[in-house]
Amino acid sequence: MTATGTPQAEWLERYSGSLLGVFGTPSIVIERGEGSYVWDVEGRRYLDLVSGIAVNALGHGHPELVAAISKQAGELVHVSNFFTTAAQVRAAERILEVAQAPSGSAVFFTNSGTESVEAAIKLSRRTGRSRIVALEGAFHGRSTGALALTHKAAYREPFEPLIPDVVHIPAGDLDALHEHVDERTAMLVLEPVQGEAGVLPLDAEYLRAARARTGEVGALLVVDEIQTGIARTGSWFAHQPSGIVPDAMTLAKGLGGGVPIGALVTFGPEVTSLLTAGQHGSTFGGNPLACASALAVLDTIGSAGLVGAATALGEHFARSVAALDHPALGEVRGLGLLRAIPLRGVTSADVVTAARAQGFIVNPVAPDAIRLAPPLTITAAELDSFVDALPAILDAATPTPTSPEETP
Repeated sequence: MTATGTPQAEWLERYSGSLLGVFGTPSIVIERGEGSYVWDVEGRRYLDLVSGIAVNALGHGHPELVAAISKQAGELVHVSNFFTTAAQVRAAERILEVAQAPSGSAVFFTNSGTESVEAAIKLSRRTGRSRIVALEGAFHGRSTGALALTHKAAYREPFEPLIPDVVHIPAGDLDALHEHVDERTAMLVLEPVQGEAGVLPLDAEYLRAARARTGEVGALLVVDEIQTGIARTGSWFAHQPSGIVPDAMTLAKGLGGGVPIGALVTFGPEVTSLLTAGQHGSTFGGNPLACASALAVLDTIGSAGLVGAATALGEHFARSVAALDHPALGEVRGLGLLRAIPLRGVTSADVVTAARAQGFIVNPVAPDAIRLAPPLTITAAELDSFVDALPAILDAATPTPTSPEETP
């Protein structure tokens, strides 16, 4: 008997008959979660090393998050932005605090990362310019404005024409930065670590050069911290170790710990004043339930010391994988608990399948690399259990050599 009383295969068949197929057909029906683990409807347990694509920052069922959501749901769930709430104000103040934002900075709450990017696009248009410079390899979302900034042609081309005057330049290329970011540029938008490109960090020198160049020509520098923010990379935000102060920052994913919420943060009074009353809005953005969850996430990360823990655990994981000295494994890249493992001789799709068979959820971020973004609450022992299982996972994913007798 399954937990739901219905076999997994039947749920998946009903999924195919009732949901739009943009995500393909899932292979697992998740029934519940606790800590770093989830269980499917047939009772199989998986170590969740993806956490809803870097969303479940506190894992599953964290008592502080559950308590905050339950309390807020019992008091007030939604009031619209004709009003405000204590939860909304407190969450905004806490975001500005951890962002180390100067006086005059502000938060606009959204429901998702792509909505945060849409708000940034409108903010940049208020400079009186239209040109946007983004980086090759970038992923900024799938709504039509954000999609124009996303680099992957397979995502963009079926929906063209998108918004015009967007230029993609090579990531980390200082010459291209100086050539294309000029007095016509409204904003340069970049991810401090390009997750969709395979978890590729930009170096601090490039971030500082981007800050200097946008300042020289009067363009906005917008950092997309949707995946990298909220302590994911071992800092509250991945741009902070470089010492730069951006003009704006987009957030989502880990901010709500699983409850949908995003934000556009504007730094300083000049940028904050670009958008004025009536120029943008959101029906659900900043509702008290989502803001209470964000506040609980931020407070718990701070009180539990999870920012530093992400650095220590990420480095421990990279060292442990390197110590395997396995021919199918490349050098782990990334920061904190946002990591990718390059693969040799095996495909990421086969590794994902083999990992699930052994009770681990990982993500195929590229044909030859898997991505890990586990809960920030994961333990070293839980990470070690995956490292210990990796050789057997890789063996199961390795193609069986064809014997000479079988060759035509």
